[in-house]
Amino acid sequence: MITDRLLSGLVLLQVAAPAATLAAVGLPAVLGITVRERGITRIVGAGFTIALAAALAALGILAARGFTPHNVHMGTWFHVGHHEATVDLVADALSIPFVCFSTGLCGLVNAFAGKYLHREPGFTRFFILLALFGTGMNLLVLAGSIDVLFAGWECVGISSTLLIGFFHDRVAAAAAAVRAFVTYRICDAGLLAAGVVLHAATGSGDFERAISGGWPGGTCLLSPGTALVVALLLIFAALGKSGQVPFSAWLPRAMEGPTPSSAIFYGALSIHAGAYLLLRCEAILEAAPLAAWLLVAIGAGTAIHATLVGSVQTDLKGMLAYASMTQAGMILAEIGLGWRVIPLVHVISHAVLRSLQILRSPSALHDRHELAAALGGHPGPDGWSLVRVLPPAVRTAVDHIALERGYEEAVIGRLVVEPVLGALRAAAAFERRVVALLAGDVPPLRRGGDR
Repeated sequence: MITDRLLSGLVLLQVAAPAATLAAVGLPAVLGITVRERGITRIVGAGFTIALAAALAALGILAARGFTPHNVHMGTWFHVGHHEATVDLVADALSIPFVCFSTGLCGLVNAFAGKYLHREPGFTRFFILLALFGTGMNLLVLAGSIDVLFAGWECVGISSTLLIGFFHDRVAAAAAAVRAFVTYRICDAGLLAAGVVLHAATGSGDFERAISGGWPGGTCLLSPGTALVVALLLIFAALGKSGQVPFSAWLPRAMEGPTPSSAIFYGALSIHAGAYLLLRCEAILEAAPLAAWLLVAIGAGTAIHATLVGSVQTDLKGMLAYASMTQAGMILAEIGLGWRVIPLVHVISHAVLRSLQILRSPSALHDRHELAAALGGHPGPDGWSLVRVLPPAVRTAVDHIALERGYEEAVIGRLVVEPVLGALRAAAAFERRVVALLAGDVPPLRRGGDR
């Protein structure tokens, strides 16, 4: 009993510590109180340190108990008949290892950004958003119900959007933020709809009512038809967050944000939120083989697409963005194949490597320019690629397709964006006409003989 209470307290602390940090940094900013840069980084760093210590302690307790899942019930939002919406957190073999590395990376980026953004006008704003992201990410990872997961999912999305547009005086950054926001809004509807279906099927959004047993050996309790619908909706939500085709165009543009946020969002955590969602619901995906094979096809196709397009990028952060997209596609394909532990290890190892590469990218560019100057030219490309062994004509065609980003944006723009915008403009014009007519601002139609 004492161990259960201690574990519950540690789980709550993993969410409460970054949330308290958000309040400690955000409230002075709202009240117009100036806090020194060193004070801000220390406050945020302390929050992530406390959360990491709590996560490591929880990991030790769980390991000693054989990773038996532990649920923390925080209350009920509302209860109507047999239907209820609860606030639950869960500590198991998936959530605690994931939250350990995610909180550790947030602390690392906090230390890096404190020096990288020194005297930047938006210094405080960056750390407020970083604290919001850390709170949302831990809430998403520890969620024991789809309702709580959706709350964390939205915190991650809004902080991601605002950090992409961090340099809001630049047109490209603002446009990239809007594009990411629209993509998130479209795909987040899948997660919201999946929650509605789960509530209708089980009377609650709790995962334990849809999945029996601990991760990774859970069993789906939903009917095959319901499982297929929920799985397809979850995949749709994951595609947007992980930058998969056909929702991948926002990801390379997201590099308009500061380097620290690019590292933590699009190299490490945010891009893998979709993979975590599918790992959490792995039993539902396993009960819907059609959805699983669709996920394999999308992940593999995205990996091939991103590899080709990334090979013709001329900027380092763009290359890293497509490299992240490639690995995310491979991870989703692994999940679709029914693997569980391998994708989790793949996520953690890729996140650590890609974060280091993106954080190192400004210095790497500087080092490359110095090396080029010392050698009297740019060093030639290294590594092996299948494209290089193709005939010249085929290689030229492949490079042309890659330069056009696989025509993804052209097809989506022509077949989806333009028709939707046209319909919205027509609806807006009709609305203005009706309003003007009801207000009496439109003159009545004249007869043919009147002039």
